[in-house]
Amino acid sequence: MLLAFAVLVAAGGAAGAYVATSGGHSDHEAGPPRRPTGSTRAKAPDPATWLGPAGVQSAAVVAENARPGTTAWQITSPGPPFIEGFADSTYAAAGDRVGLYVSTTAATFHVVAYRMGWYQGTGGRQIWASPEVAGVSQPACPLTAGTNMVACDNWARSLTVPVTGAWPAGDYLLKLVGSGGQQAYVLLVVWDPASQATYLVMNRSLTEEGWNTYGGGYTFYGGHGDCPPGSGTYPPCNRARVVSFDRPFATGFGASDFLTLEYPLVEWAEQQGLDVTYASDVTIDAHPSFVGQHRALVSLGHDELWTYGERKGAQDAFDHGVNMIFLGSAAVLRHARLQASPLGPDQEEVDYRDSTADPLNGKGDPMQVTGNTWSSPPSSWPETHLVGQLYSGYLAPGTAPQPLVVFDSSAWIFAGTGLQDGASVPGVIASDIDHLAPGNSGPSDLQVCAHSPLSLSDTYTNQGSWDGKTYSDVTYFTNPDSKAGSFDAGTVQWIAQMADCPSSTTSCAAPVLRKMMANLFHLFGQGPAGRFSSPVPNAASVTPAGS
Repeated sequence: MLLAFAVLVAAGGAAGAYVATSGGHSDHEAGPPRRPTGSTRAKAPDPATWLGPAGVQSAAVVAENARPGTTAWQITSPGPPFIEGFADSTYAAAGDRVGLYVSTTAATFHVVAYRMGWYQGTGGRQIWASPEVAGVSQPACPLTAGTNMVACDNWARSLTVPVTGAWPAGDYLLKLVGSGGQQAYVLLVVWDPASQATYLVMNRSLTEEGWNTYGGGYTFYGGHGDCPPGSGTYPPCNRARVVSFDRPFATGFGASDFLTLEYPLVEWAEQQGLDVTYASDVTIDAHPSFVGQHRALVSLGHDELWTYGERKGAQDAFDHGVNMIFLGSAAVLRHARLQASPLGPDQEEVDYRDSTADPLNGKGDPMQVTGNTWSSPPSSWPETHLVGQLYSGYLAPGTAPQPLVVFDSSAWIFAGTGLQDGASVPGVIASDIDHLAPGNSGPSDLQVCAHSPLSLSDTYTNQGSWDGKTYSDVTYFTNPDSKAGSFDAGTVQWIAQMADCPSSTTSCAAPVLRKMMANLFHLFGQGPAGRFSSPVPNAASVTPAGS
């Protein structure tokens, strides 16, 4: 840990935070299910924080990660033939009870809850374990005609998990362990409604569910069956219009892409003892003012689906001085909303991707109507207001990750890395990418930190070509009034490349990316970033011109 470098932050973990409203909590076994809320009354700033080389650190986070950990959270084998499950909420607070729905061929199973972090290199700590529960093979999950929603709300509840004060706020893997060796995960985020931690890490439940193929392959991006003649347009007509959280994730043994696009950042932040807390994007939709209780909102990996409540909460916080950190690409691209399922509130996610087909069109709040993107009418709210640049395409599947290329080595993000203009960091660019808005129509003070060329033979884009190439950009800008900063990494691969490289790797991006993250969290943890480091606008000087 970095205790020797401690410099007290006079105002504590979240100076200038504005106060959210308060609420109650839910019990999923007593009466109709209600969304867990806890209390959002702000508490006094925690004085046990200090500014270290990697950002604002917390004595509580340091102490938590000094506790004994375990590697038992890891799945050693899925086992024959299967176990899978889901929770009736994406998040919970102390006092909430979360229902688990499990299907398995095992005679019995049990559940172990692990809080994910550093824990002296083990990666997780056991918080709770259930007794043995009789295994049941649950029925098939029906497909809803018209919306192509697959939902397993016809499953019987297997057990209830009591979330108590012994569960620190954090990202949890609930490991399902069958008597025959079967293993799988269920994701859960535990939040502290009173938190005023410096950094709020927001998990991407909406995007993970939007891409979830469980139960037949229907997602917001594709489906099965023939489309009517002449309908060969994008988005595909056989896609889902509604997806359900009431089903397991088809990938990652039930953890979706948490272990690649989220966990490396969580592990690093807790290793540094940073003053972090956690919430899911569904939490923020229900409690948008929670963002304003912190100094920086951290968006992870592939975070493209946002609701209006979530976006309004982030924008309001940005306007009040809360910094934005986007450690991925395509953030705030797609427009979703939430609705209740038979198992609980906010368990169904709606995105028609066509405002004319959305039943709310012309009948409800236009900011809730789901067009193809946030830029589409009737919302007409481009993400550049918050992110700084735009989604521009993706590297073809199977394409090797490409290097990040430094454009402005004088930028604070590169301090202490030794990188110069034109230097490359291997393997950072993959999957979706962000790019400068056409005609430099983004924020007037936009600073381009990296400008990485990608061959169009391997990359799809609809934003232009420069000598057979397009580009992925890393940018920084500030809110003109509040001086809050916004940083965009411009690639989905950023967090995944922070993980330790295999010993056989000859060129590893992780050490450089971790140093850049330390620079980012150090600056953004102090308050509105523009008060400490103003952007040096340079978008007009990017070459080739217009790229």
